[in-house]
Amino acid sequence: MDQAFISLLVLVGLAIIVLAILFTFIPVALWISAWAAGVRISIFNLIGMRLRRVVPARIVEPLIKATKAGLDINTNQLESHYLAGGNVDRVVNALIAAERANIQLGFERAAAIDLAGRDVLQAVQMSVNPRVIETPIVSAVAKDGIEVRVRARVTVRANIDRLVGGAGEETILARVGEGVVSTIGSSNNHKDVLENPDSISKTVLAKGLDAGTAFEILSIDIADVDVGKNIGAQLQTDQAEADKRIAQAKAEERRAMAVAREQEMRAFVEEMRAKVVEAESEVPKAMAEALRQGKLGVMDYMNMQNIMADTDMRDAISKMGDEPGKDAKK
Repeated sequence: MDQAFISLLVLVGLAIIVLAILFTFIPVALWISAWAAGVRISIFNLIGMRLRRVVPARIVEPLIKATKAGLDINTNQLESHYLAGGNVDRVVNALIAAERANIQLGFERAAAIDLAGRDVLQAVQMSVNPRVIETPIVSAVAKDGIEVRVRARVTVRANIDRLVGGAGEETILARVGEGVVSTIGSSNNHKDVLENPDSISKTVLAKGLDAGTAFEILSIDIADVDVGKNIGAQLQTDQAEADKRIAQAKAEERRAMAVAREQEMRAFVEEMRAKVVEAESEVPKAMAEALRQGKLGVMDYMNMQNIMADTDMRDAISKMGDEPGKDAKK
């Protein structure tokens, strides 16, 4: 009796373990939920998903939502998108939102957008509710040299047909900034920009900046316009300062050349004096030679010495009149 009871308990335990493993591998609860929601999917299809390494809940739950929303989607489409690495739930939500907003969007198109790395649900929401993108402060200079600082708000709507391969928000901001700079730069006076800021938005909007992007620009509104620095005056000041430095450098170069020339002249004068001294040193030699040859007499030499002594005396007397304090002594 005890042996039979123990055997029964063992059989019951084994049965519970087998059923637990079976229900874990076969999503019976998910199959019942699908049938209750009106989605006809076989239990063998769910087992096949397990074998194909597909999480059945990731397929069945979006399929239930799509069926309730009236979308014509089958499990093969959802499984192929899941195996490709896409987000099945987000694609189905985007299709439901597009259906409610009366936007033409097929499953293949939505799957392609999702696989391209874009949020297809957000794109559909942006198609219904446009988004406002605020540009950073754009600085530009009018023809009169005054800087104008502008901040703009760009209202964009997602273009479903250009989401795959279309440029993003960064391109929109770059093109708007370029258009603002070009418009302000072509203005004759910064006051014209301040008086008519809408001219910037009209000019920029007319250029078709949304070409090749994933968005459609609805409007460009100038949020803020400020006057910046006087760039023209600053450039002129910088140019004048540069010219001044160039002139100073040239003047310094000429001064250095003059100093060098003065030093050369002094050296040349000293050289000439040396030559004079050298020439004067030859005079006694010539006189001695003339005396030896009889061309110069002794009396002539004495007369010359008297003349030189008389000359030195006259020079000494003349210098005495220039002594300091001479007038005071008188």
